[in-house]
Amino acid sequence: MTALLHISASPRGEASESLAIARVFLDAFRDADPEASVDEWNLWDGSLPEFGPDGAGAKMRVFAGEQPVGPQETAWHRARLAFERFAAADAYLFSLPMWNAGIPYIAKQFIDVVSQPGMVFDFDPERGYTGLLRGRRAMVVYTSAVYGEARPAAFGSDFQQPYFEDWLRWTGITDIASIAFRPNLATADAELGRRSAHAAARREGAEFGRRTMRRAS
Repeated sequence: MTALLHISASPRGEASESLAIARVFLDAFRDADPEASVDEWNLWDGSLPEFGPDGAGAKMRVFAGEQPVGPQETAWHRARLAFERFAAADAYLFSLPMWNAGIPYIAKQFIDVVSQPGMVFDFDPERGYTGLLRGRRAMVVYTSAVYGEARPAAFGSDFQQPYFEDWLRWTGITDIASIAFRPNLATADAELGRRSAHAAARREGAEFGRRTMRRAS
């Protein structure tokens, strides 16, 4: 049975465009693979731990081949629990609105929490990093209200998709697809773009489900 994890970085609930697209995707996915399990992780629900001084200290101890102790051990344990929820999935759906040309800080916090040695990656002094999440697939929903590929530089830059997909590949996840909804909300193209994004989500969700069914059989 396939396990799909939906990770949402939008705090806007019913007003969120990225979440609306993700729901269409998930409905089509469930129709195509009714036996799959779906875990919904709202990164704003308070379950994501911080990764501050104790976490950073723990990480450096692990890099040095030592065991974290005291508050560092607690921070490391919390990071591991977050990673284990992440790693339990076979496939991922991420819904990521654009914030200030990049991703929401809660999504960066998620990346910083789970990207640990022996969890997301191994490191060799001569060969560098090796991602440990190979064999998984990811669908990413990108939304933005002003930035768009065909618009002038005054409408912003995209550090959202390049950054996030570089991180996915670094983890070992190379089977990556995306759906983008990037209307200029001050113009009339928003509804047309919304319908197109929802149609893509319906199509991609069904194909995602069919692929997981074939892989499980």
